[in-house]
Amino acid sequence: MVASLYLDPQIRDWVLFPITFVMILVGLLRHYVTLLLQSQPKKQPAPVIREQRALLRAQILRQSSRHSPLPPAYYRTISSSLSTGFTNGVYLKDGPRDPNAPAQSPMNALSDPSAMEGMMEGMKKQMVMNIPQMVIMGWISFFFHGFIILRLPFPLTRGFKPMLQRGIETPDMDVRWVSSLSWYFLNLFGLNGLFSLILGGENSAADKSQDPASSPFGQASNAMQTMAPGQDMHKIFLQEKENLELADGLYKWAAEGVEQRMLERWARSKGKSTARTDGKLKTS
Repeated sequence: MVASLYLDPQIRDWVLFPITFVMILVGLLRHYVTLLLQSQPKKQPAPVIREQRALLRAQILRQSSRHSPLPPAYYRTISSSLSTGFTNGVYLKDGPRDPNAPAQSPMNALSDPSAMEGMMEGMKKQMVMNIPQMVIMGWISFFFHGFIILRLPFPLTRGFKPMLQRGIETPDMDVRWVSSLSWYFLNLFGLNGLFSLILGGENSAADKSQDPASSPFGQASNAMQTMAPGQDMHKIFLQEKENLELADGLYKWAAEGVEQRMLERWARSKGKSTARTDGKLKTS
């Protein structure tokens, strides 16, 4: 039979509460430091915005072709205008290309200033996220190593023992006891909901170290995927032109036959109301 353990109330006051308070305070500071380190987005030139918006319009037109709100005349006109512009290179930021000019080689991501700026922004966020975690973990390991700080009020299986009793090698201890180091990890992931409630959903206090998109190279890849300078936009436009031609065969106007549908719906509703009226007359 396993002997019962009794915790000193001072452990709650001098270990449990300080760890929780420090982690909440560090999360709030991390959020505001991240906001201070963020650089203002640079204003893009008008030709670059025009190039991006042309591709976006084509994608929206293609994706809504199966149930398009545009009448056939408008849809065909817009699709034809975009296809012609993509072929002639009208929407390219550098203007139409010379057919006899050699093909441009894609820019290296490491030599692209915009990609490097994205990587630097990601590295700043990673430093703000990782350095406080290392300091807090070292602080807990040095001052509170081996402390049992609380007991969970519900039973658990032994599979939770490595997660809840990290830093304590006692195979006979009840699984419901939580060590100080495990309490740190539980707060690290469990306080995300509290930070979202205090700071809002888009905050920098929550732990996002496991998110690949939050890494510096992940952010650089996202920047390159969203029409970065390293891509050959002429090839992308030609591919989008082919997609528009395929979408033309799938086009269907959402308001096609709307008059007939409205009349049929009105006739069904009229028939139901007539049947209800006849039923009331027969009952009376």
